[in-house]
Amino acid sequence: MKNTITEKILLEHTENKSIKPGDFIFANVDVALGNDITAPIAICEFEKSGAKKVFDKNKVVLIPDHFTPAKDCKSANQAKMLKTFAEKHRLKHYYEIGTMGVEHALLPELGIVMPGELIIGADSHTCTYGALGAFSTGVGSTDLAAAMITGKVWLRVPETIRFEYKGKLNKWVGGKDLILYTIGKIGVEGARYKAMEFTGEAIKKLSMDDRFSMCNMAIEAGGKSGIIEPDEITIKYTKSKAKLQNKKYHVYKSDNNCKYSEVIEYDVSKIEPQVSFPHLPSNAKPVSEASKIKVDQVVIGSCTNGRISDLRIAAKILKGKKINSSLRLIVIPATQEIYREAVEEGLAEIFINSGGLFSTPSCGPCLGGHLGILAEGEKALATTNRNFVGRMGHTKSEVYLASPAVAAATAIKGRIAHPSEVA
Repeated sequence: MKNTITEKILLEHTENKSIKPGDFIFANVDVALGNDITAPIAICEFEKSGAKKVFDKNKVVLIPDHFTPAKDCKSANQAKMLKTFAEKHRLKHYYEIGTMGVEHALLPELGIVMPGELIIGADSHTCTYGALGAFSTGVGSTDLAAAMITGKVWLRVPETIRFEYKGKLNKWVGGKDLILYTIGKIGVEGARYKAMEFTGEAIKKLSMDDRFSMCNMAIEAGGKSGIIEPDEITIKYTKSKAKLQNKKYHVYKSDNNCKYSEVIEYDVSKIEPQVSFPHLPSNAKPVSEASKIKVDQVVIGSCTNGRISDLRIAAKILKGKKINSSLRLIVIPATQEIYREAVEEGLAEIFINSGGLFSTPSCGPCLGGHLGILAEGEKALATTNRNFVGRMGHTKSEVYLASPAVAAATAIKGRIAHPSEVA
């Protein structure tokens, strides 16, 4: 039987001899992830069950990133629950302030997630790791609790949509633009409970950071997961990371003539930088249609676009320039290592000299957490992944989504701008 990469990975993690879309399976988990919002619920369920230990102290990962550094007493207590549980069960992968980062940037950086693995996380953007050629998906906190106890997860095998990106990318167009464009075309339910397999000549030329951005937002189209077949770029990245944890990995590829629920093709040469208007990621339009919109805040960061290449792009545009006096610029590197690199490379200095704020790693304002909450009537352009009503603050505020390049140009102009206007 011909199988997709997703079906092959799932089959390898079961005792089944074969699987097909629609089958329900119990699958072995390689990584079970929780953060300071979702893990406390899982921990409570874990303890209520009477379980005495986790299934594998090396495979349960807890990252306090959403409300840290703790913004108030409640968030401090949430983070403390993770620390206490991690110490009690001697978890290998618990990271405190000073070593932690936004979970979906930190795990690949540390080599905790690998190609061919099955990864679940009580966070919807766990689909990020599909960029490595892994099956990764978000689950509920009770599912996480069950996985922490048993090492297994109950899943329905998803159908796969194959997205083929052909042609040559235009300047300033990257992974974030491709995924916003895609979501704009198929809608927020266009891939509901389906694996989104990204392929084509344009994908093969993307950096790992751009691939992480694309898979990160698969959930915004309703996808169960996003995935990209490993190639030379993936292997080069993975080899250096695998040594950090002394991990092995397996590369899977979709069979020729395997069955897809749909094949969708895009000519990327026709795509310009994208902006998603409020209040859905699917409300994507070319940046040229947003040039009259003034904003009060620009945020560069998050699990979608807080990696070092994102900061380099923004710094390249901002170097030697000042941000518009009418707005605030907040730059949040996704991990402590990225923070260090940004300082050593002089990127942090560029952001500060431009009039921006350079923060410690955190999810920050992405989920309306802290470090940049919007007031009533304010508008923000952010490199984050969601722009729902009230997502970044007041229910009468607005969030526009875009790439780091568009964000940097917007910070300079005071309105949403194409990077070519300032670079």
